[in-house]
This record gives sequence, C-alpha cells and structure tokens, in this order.
Amino acid sequence: MAAELIADLERVYQRSKQADKELKELVAATGTRLMDLHGIGPSGAARLLIEVGVIIRFPDRGHFASWNGTAPIDASSGDQVRHRLSRAGNRQINRVLHIMATVQLRNPTEGRAYFDRKKAAGKTSMEAMRALKRRLSDIVYRQMVNDATVAMATGSGGHQGTSTNSSVTGSHPHTGSSEKSLPEPADSKLRTSMQTTS
Repeated sequence: MAAELIADLERVYQRSKQADKELKELVAATGTRLMDLHGIGPSGAARLLIEVGVIIRFPDRGHFASWNGTAPIDASSGDQVRHRLSRAGNRQINRVLHIMATVQLRNPTEGRAYFDRKKAAGKTSMEAMRALKRRLSDIVYRQMVNDATVAMATGSGGHQGTSTNSSVTGSHPHTGSSEKSLPEPADSKLRTSMQTTS
C-alpha cells in the first residue's frame, strides 16, 4: 500500500512538473518579463496577466495598488498616525504579491533590505510587510507598463493575455489620500507614449 502511494505521488509530481513547464512556456510566449522579477514564477505571472488584463486602464500605480489591496488604509487615532493593510481589493493578485514578498524576505534581496530598513525605523513586522507589498505592487505595475509599451512598439497592439471578457476590464478604482504611491514613480513618459499610441 505504501509503495502504491509513493508511485501515485511520483505520478502527481511528474504531472505537476510538466504542467509548470507548459505554463512557463505559455507565459514566456506572451512577451512579458514578469518572471524576471524575484519571487514571481509562472503561476504568479499567469495570474497577473489574466486578472489585470490591460495595465494602462489603471491611471497610475496608486490606482493599481488600491485595486490589488496593497494600498494602506488610514487607521490613525488622535495624535497617533498609522496605517493598516487593506482587506479589500483583488485577493488573488494580493496573494501573488504576498508570495513575492515572502520569497524576497527569505533571500538577500532588495526587498529584504527594504523590510529591514522599515523595521530599523521602528515599524512592526506587519507594518514593514505592508510597506514591502506596496513597494512590490509598484514594481509589478512598472514592469507591466514596460511590457505593454514594448508590445505596442513591436506592433502587437497591447498587453498579451488580455481578455475582452475579463471581469475587471474597465474598472478604475478610487484611490484615497492614504493610498498614495511610494517614491520612485514609474516613468511618466511611458504612459504618455502609450496613451497617444492607443
């Protein structure tokens, strides 16, 4: 019986490995460079492409963060100014960003250094993790904008993987005052050129 279970597990593992390889090839065929980002694998990249659709429907990275639930929510009280994680937003993309953050924290990455700087500045682990996820949201947004720009420049007409039946197509989430972007904005020239092209 144990031998049969081991054989079954081996078959499942081989099927999973093959499916992962096929997914990686499909994602690479879209032309995206999301998998170049530390902590994003084939399934995370595929989920981003499917859920996000056309990245330029988000006017800026703050709107993108609001949509994916990484934008901070003001939870200040009296003289104490603080923010908390949003429980709203697209939970599947939030999970992709959470996995990305967790992978970065396990390795000597810029994400790990950023988290450590936040902790050294007096943030709790939860607050530092919130800030890291927000920063990673900006990085993902910038990469997807870059991918869309390259796709337009090469004549493919937009970000691959977009579905006209996407449940999120056309939504522009509201961004409140506590949901402002962190420093290092995405290149505004890219957005201008993309808007004039479309």
